[in-house]
Amino acid sequence: MNYLAHAYLSFNNEEILVGNLISDFVKGKKKFNYPEGIQKGIALHRAIDGFTDAHEITKIAKNIFRPTYRLYSGAFIDVVYDHFLATDPAEFTELGLKTFPAKVYHVLDQYGNYLPERFARMFPYMKMQNWLFNYRTIWGTESSFGGVVSRARYLSESETAASLFERHYKELQHCYLSFFPDLKSFARSIYPDIIKL
Repeated sequence: MNYLAHAYLSFNNEEILVGNLISDFVKGKKKFNYPEGIQKGIALHRAIDGFTDAHEITKIAKNIFRPTYRLYSGAFIDVVYDHFLATDPAEFTELGLKTFPAKVYHVLDQYGNYLPERFARMFPYMKMQNWLFNYRTIWGTESSFGGVVSRARYLSESETAASLFERHYKELQHCYLSFFPDLKSFARSIYPDIIKL
């Protein structure tokens, strides 16, 4: 669900970007239906997800959402991480965050024939509502919580998530600041090997 982080950690490679963003909609061996470059993006996405889920800081952050959302706590943390990435002046200026999403949407438009059906149905809303930019706002982040609920079979409300996010804002920000440099270093370290696959 953390579309901004996956886009940002695609290192300006268009096919990697596409694969990185559609990966959650491509199950198992279906990745081999895609061009090699997009397959590499899918592989990078899965490596990033594995690193994120296993990280001790992520486990601490999930504990805030776990009592209410249990197995879905990780999806809410993904959105939270995107919020803090969007507001991190070490990664994005406000102008940079305005121009970056437009580039991402342009690439996805160019690769429209490769977007899985479910992603293709969602993408116009992502672009029209400018999800990648609006992660920087509280309302945009909480709207994305609603998106998590709408795609989850066993969830019915996101209001509790919004309340937890606001109540534990500083704690979650500290988790992001402790975690994201590790993720960025990890993605950068495996990127050359992914490209060689």
